[in-house]
Amino acid sequence: MATEQELSDFLKNVEKRAFKRSIYHVRDEEAALDIVQDSMMKLAHSYGDKPASELPMLFQRILSNTTLDWFRRRKTRNALFSNMSDFESAGEDGDFDLLETLEAQTDSEGTESAQDATERAQILREIEEEVKQLPGRQREAFLMRYWEEMDVAETAAAMGCSEGSVKTHCSRAVLALSKALKAKGIKL
Repeated sequence: MATEQELSDFLKNVEKRAFKRSIYHVRDEEAALDIVQDSMMKLAHSYGDKPASELPMLFQRILSNTTLDWFRRRKTRNALFSNMSDFESAGEDGDFDLLETLEAQTDSEGTESAQDATERAQILREIEEEVKQLPGRQREAFLMRYWEEMDVAETAAAMGCSEGSVKTHCSRAVLALSKALKAKGIKL
């Protein structure tokens, strides 16, 4: 049985990676944060008494299920309220300002002066964009195996599929990423 400290340490260690994984899936920071927080609460509430060695697999499964639930709710909400936008105007005065939109989208990070750091950051962004473009199951398997550093059996258990499926998804993801990055002139 995991102690309260072990559970707390586990959640601290997995928080950032889970958030990054959720952003890749839902492409919305606020929703990703909600999903991670809900998953952590579910783990602590329902499985806090499990051994510490079981927490990683349980958390990954809970995170996957919570993400799927988010997509289901979003799909239902969009179906119900798809025509509501017909009744809304572009703004209070009906104007749309592109510059304000672009300013809101810029990062708050300052630019680095070193050319290597800039190139590395650009390459990482390109890789992240390509990971986002992967099909859902490939992206999930890829992130669990190579981001979360889970083995094939753990990934299969968390995804609810066979180990062969995990290997297939990972292989296809790596091949797709390799082709996409090579087409952009990025060599790793």
